[in-house]
Amino acid sequence: MISKDTKTNTQILTDMYKDLCSFDELYESYLMAIKHKRTRDDVMNFSYELESNLLEIQNELMNKTYTVGPYHSFYVTEPKLRLVMAQQFRDRIVNWAIYRQLYPFYDRLFINDSYACRIGKGALKAANRLQYWLRAADRKPNRWYYLKFDISKYFYRVDHCVLMEILTHRIRDSDMLWLLDKIINSETRKFGLPSGISPENCTKEMWLSDVGMPIGNLSSQLFANVYLNELDQFIKHELKVKKYARYMDDGVILSDSKTQLAEYLEGISLFLSEKLHLSLNSKTRIAPCDRGVEFVGYKIWATHRILKRQTARRMIRHAKNMRDLKLSGLLTDAHLRGYIASTKGTLQHCDSMGLQTKVLSIFDNAGIDVYNF
Repeated sequence: MISKDTKTNTQILTDMYKDLCSFDELYESYLMAIKHKRTRDDVMNFSYELESNLLEIQNELMNKTYTVGPYHSFYVTEPKLRLVMAQQFRDRIVNWAIYRQLYPFYDRLFINDSYACRIGKGALKAANRLQYWLRAADRKPNRWYYLKFDISKYFYRVDHCVLMEILTHRIRDSDMLWLLDKIINSETRKFGLPSGISPENCTKEMWLSDVGMPIGNLSSQLFANVYLNELDQFIKHELKVKKYARYMDDGVILSDSKTQLAEYLEGISLFLSEKLHLSLNSKTRIAPCDRGVEFVGYKIWATHRILKRQTARRMIRHAKNMRDLKLSGLLTDAHLRGYIASTKGTLQHCDSMGLQTKVLSIFDNAGIDVYNF
């Protein structure tokens, strides 16, 4: 339930935990969790005795005996090396139940130019917005510059105490806060990286329990936006920046003054350090806009945009892998058709005729006809 705190005049959430625990809500969360996963063994096993399994989760939540199960950890290498932590299916249902209660409320609090993990937003709209600003700047007489900042090891460094404090500011339901604390301060897995250590070099004993969120959790995506909304509000209302957009832990600001951007950078760095216990990495920079701005996988100018060099290289590598799978008989026409459609869909939003020709020729040179897909 949304109400207003009369002392602070802010909107707050109250009395929502009972809705989360209802059987109907858990069933709806189950339906969201099984999308595109119906044939997985764990999903089919859970679904075989669906009613009893949902009732078990409901009883654990109502009696506050629910505990988060163990995570399955694995590395992904694209677009960069990351440790992904996958939950058990029953825990993903609980994550969906939390998300369904919290997302609609928090989404209305976010700034318009926050684009990651939000319905109706996304990378393409972020790129379009930035290019709109660049075109407007290009019509003005002064040279414009951009500040691009990137938060170091963001998901691995979120401070649990700070996150719970931020959530408590708006959520006035002790039972819901109990559940959020169970998710954030997991007893089965540590998520935090010590400073200067990469995931692949971090031994089991070195992981930290008071910082970090599991990459792969639906709740982590929401918490990540809630956490950095504090930064967004600071940039928009304290620094009074007009042309600012953020996609998860990447942010970009435009200005016709390098001095002004340097001041913004100093303020942002200080706010991150003092308020959110985060830091910026070495990719943070100030540069002229006419050199192109790298953002959400593109390099963007006022007049055009292309895929980032690293993104184009990954696309070519992926095309070669798909070609090899097709030649070995491990890839069906339906899967290849979906891949080609997805690739063309990505490339149609940038200047990419040469890259598209190169990708399609990888299949054509192997005797695989994809031009009519």
